[in-house]
Amino acid sequence: MKTIQEMRSAAAEAVVRAEAIRNLAKAENRAATEAENTNFDAAMSEYDRFMADVAREERAATAAAALKVTKPGMPVLDGQRGITVHDNAGDRPFDGIGDFFMAVRKSSTPGHAIDPRLLATRAASGLNSNGAPDEGGFLVINDYAMELIKLMHTTGILLADADLKSITSGANALTMFGIDETSRANGSRFGGVQSYWANEADTVTATKPKFRRINLTLNKLFAICYATDEVMEDAGLLAATIREGFSQEMGFKIDDAMIRGTGAGQPLGVLNAPAVISQAAEAGQTAGTIVYANVLKMKNHMYIAGRSRAKWYVNIDCIPQLEQMYLATGTANGVPVYMPEGVTADGVARLFGRPVVPVEQCSALGTVGDIIYADLSQYQLIDKGGLQAAESMHVRFLYGENTFRFTYRLDGQSKWNSALSPYKGSTTVSPFVVLAAR
Repeated sequence: MKTIQEMRSAAAEAVVRAEAIRNLAKAENRAATEAENTNFDAAMSEYDRFMADVAREERAATAAAALKVTKPGMPVLDGQRGITVHDNAGDRPFDGIGDFFMAVRKSSTPGHAIDPRLLATRAASGLNSNGAPDEGGFLVINDYAMELIKLMHTTGILLADADLKSITSGANALTMFGIDETSRANGSRFGGVQSYWANEADTVTATKPKFRRINLTLNKLFAICYATDEVMEDAGLLAATIREGFSQEMGFKIDDAMIRGTGAGQPLGVLNAPAVISQAAEAGQTAGTIVYANVLKMKNHMYIAGRSRAKWYVNIDCIPQLEQMYLATGTANGVPVYMPEGVTADGVARLFGRPVVPVEQCSALGTVGDIIYADLSQYQLIDKGGLQAAESMHVRFLYGENTFRFTYRLDGQSKWNSALSPYKGSTTVSPFVVLAAR
């Protein structure tokens, strides 16, 4: 006799066959034939039979547990029920992420039962009461999900530098409280806190900090990965394909949103952040150039605490401009401002001692965002702390390919809501400084 897990798998397989019949007629925009209706009814009858068997088995198991009935032959020790060890297929681990995705693929293919190991990872939403694989997906097992997220964070250059927090509860948003500070002048620090020396006044006015809300709401980012039938035959090759395709694409899109995201259905990027400072070009500066005065003034706009963390994120077309940049010293060639990779001790290119990181999502040379000086620890990201995956063999059936869809939910924005006016002087500061169009 089949186990409950096997009966559920057989029932789900029957539903898959029924759905395949129905989907074929829909795809061809016609009514089902008599033979198709007969096969559909047979598949659903099989489903009903298996689910009825499941209900009976579960009812019997519940009754036996309530009455503490032991199975024949089960040893009884000191009036207590004995303990037996079962070798259930659903308890066996996957050999790796490739094995996991192959199990997902087979479980959604007509003629194959659902791998019992996947039943524990079925998505909580998106499935109908029949539990058909076509109606939803399976959650990526946590170990593999974290592996993919780690790869994505490694691939996403800006993403790896941001402050990322994971939401693990049932919420889909995070509200944080920040200090509403726009100036360092007396009476404005921390949004309104002020202290006095004892001899400055006989009386002291009470002050208090001013807070503001930082609201982040999760947005969906999708990634699609196609795997050919040939790739599907090799779990190791499949795992490599999934890792590369998923991490590269989603890391790319997140970095792009962190630079120029609109905040509508996606993170709010640095270029659109309320705290960003745009350094104007020099008078008469040639279009499409970067000169020493540009980067010197950009550096001076970085807030003091961020100067030990900030990096220069640049489009690769900016690098020849930086390599020709010198600080003039009399009649000599001058002192280079930019130190390329082959010169620095750690192999990291530097400008004014801070790392220079080529990022292909930075804007084209001469436009806003081609060079960004930023302390991304002041850019807040949140995610749901997990991935969701679904698979279909129908989308690319004619091409002999399977489609894997990944969903990653996240949001991000600047922790600062304004650039900061100084206590003394006139140079405003911020964690995000860009160069205006030239």
